[in-house]
Amino acid sequence: MTVDLQLRPRLVSRALAVRFVSIVGSAIGFFLPLSVVPLLAKDAGSETGAGLTTVALLLATVAAELVTPRLVARVGYRWALAAGLILLGAPALVLPFSSDLGVIVAVNVVRGIGYAIAVVAGGAVTALLIPAERRGEGLALVGMVGGIPSLLALPAGVWAAANWGYTPVFVVTAVVTLLALVSVPGLPRHAATPRDDGGHGVFAGLRNPMVRRPATLFAVSTAAVGVLVTFLPLAAAEQPAWVAASALLAQPAAATATRWIAGRLGDRHGPARLLVPGLVPAAAGMAAIAWTGTPAAVIGGALVFGAGFGVLQNATLTLMYARVPAGGESAVSAIWNAAYDLGMAAGALGAGLLAGPAGYPATFAVTAVLMLPALLLARRP
Repeated sequence: MTVDLQLRPRLVSRALAVRFVSIVGSAIGFFLPLSVVPLLAKDAGSETGAGLTTVALLLATVAAELVTPRLVARVGYRWALAAGLILLGAPALVLPFSSDLGVIVAVNVVRGIGYAIAVVAGGAVTALLIPAERRGEGLALVGMVGGIPSLLALPAGVWAAANWGYTPVFVVTAVVTLLALVSVPGLPRHAATPRDDGGHGVFAGLRNPMVRRPATLFAVSTAAVGVLVTFLPLAAAEQPAWVAASALLAQPAAATATRWIAGRLGDRHGPARLLVPGLVPAAAGMAAIAWTGTPAAVIGGALVFGAGFGVLQNATLTLMYARVPAGGESAVSAIWNAAYDLGMAAGALGAGLLAGPAGYPATFAVTAVLMLPALLLARRP
């Protein structure tokens, strides 16, 4: 056993450590102003515009994610990632000088495009920097490197805007994101199949059931996340404020922890074996949250849901990377990230239609039930 451990390749190489810089930069650049921009639009006198800014951001992100693999194939990882960081960070400097809704929406569209390019190009090059036999563990580590800044940046942006105003938030967003550019020259230049997608583009990946099934299963779980983050604060409005806050902290914290555990287990036993153990607690946790009048059920349910979701995050991504040949990393990164964003948007939209007539407890219960058919995908070889 000792000999086997000694022969395992090193997990964090110099290039991967360099990549951590742009992971942190893009995470802060996206999440720090995420909830602040809608506040800016609302203060500018547009209640509708507050939601429109986020919708524009997400739609632009998804659209750009689907075409970024072609960009990577043409210009290489470095130029694509650099372009993404610039488009994500620099437009934030426009916001201190204009409160016009059209300008705010346009800035969010450009930032969404930049974030999509940064995460897809960056995610693809990250997969190349992790030893294949330790991919699950490596992706878990990468998830923690990006997840912790994201977790802290979102509330920090709201707090800073309330205490110092909007301008410092947008300036810090731009500075931190653009500073990450110094790390880009330390990354590989091109994909394994440069200047074309080698038949491994996004649409080819979507036609491959071995890639499409885990992506669909992951989208089901992210739809539940969309329901949770959108409607839990409303459902728990009659409870003390710490209930919703604790639940929304417990969910990503549990997910971050179990991603690491899932990575290590997946490398030893195969990520496919983790799909059912991830989906079942995720559905069970969502069902527990339906007891919105019981703080222990809400917080405990969010914790259990987050644990299952973290397993699915790691297992689906590791599985998808393992099922494409060299050159398909960009397509996998694009499909997985698009499944994340589209799933969250679909969950929030569907639950919004249901919550009015059925109520919040029923909405969470129905969400849990609708997750169960995905077990058919999880159990297929």
